[in-house]
Amino acid sequence: MNWTTHKVGEGVIVESAVVGFAEANCYIIASAATGDAAVIDPGTPDRLQIEEITRELERLGVKVGLVLNTHGHPDHMEGNDILKRALEAEVAIHELDGLKLTDPDRNASRLFGMDVRVAPADRLLANDEVVEIGDIKLKTVHTPGHSSGGVAFVGDGFAFTGDTLFAGSVGRTDLPCACDADLIAWEVLMESISTKLMTLPGETILLPGHGPSTTVERERESNPYIR
Repeated sequence: MNWTTHKVGEGVIVESAVVGFAEANCYIIASAATGDAAVIDPGTPDRLQIEEITRELERLGVKVGLVLNTHGHPDHMEGNDILKRALEAEVAIHELDGLKLTDPDRNASRLFGMDVRVAPADRLLANDEVVEIGDIKLKTVHTPGHSSGGVAFVGDGFAFTGDTLFAGSVGRTDLPCACDADLIAWEVLMESISTKLMTLPGETILLPGHGPSTTVERERESNPYIR
């Protein structure tokens, strides 16, 4: 695994590595001042990759108390259980995606010939709920469309966007439980992006669930779906 360091602000450590069959981004975020840390979207790593994640945490000298899921699809949460055991951490996900952790029909794994089930979350998050990682505060911003309980975790000058928004693209909306049954998922996704993400300051660094980082300003100017 190769780790990429993201410079998002003074005192905030953010690193990412690509894990699993879908090449999802797994993030470590930590406070340089307190040593508290969280892992965001452990994906579908094998045991060797879990060992590499724990070694990287040891190298950084930080301790993980939380495993955060931006949403409940397998390529972002299948590693929850093994990482939780390895780190003695709690798992948190938005309340509308809580059932996806234990239901292969809801989390779309059955659609791809898999049967992914992990333990229920220790903490169900609500919109605008603040997650504290030492002196770092992440606001849980509900961004449905790709998944009914998809969220962005928004910090001071940066945001983890999951599969809602990518550099130059947006998330798919054809998977089960993308949004409430009486809503059109694509419209819901675009509203999430336009009202929750594109309203952030232009210099905000966006850290997506797949692919490279970007900024709000860059996506406003060049993302064909947003333009």
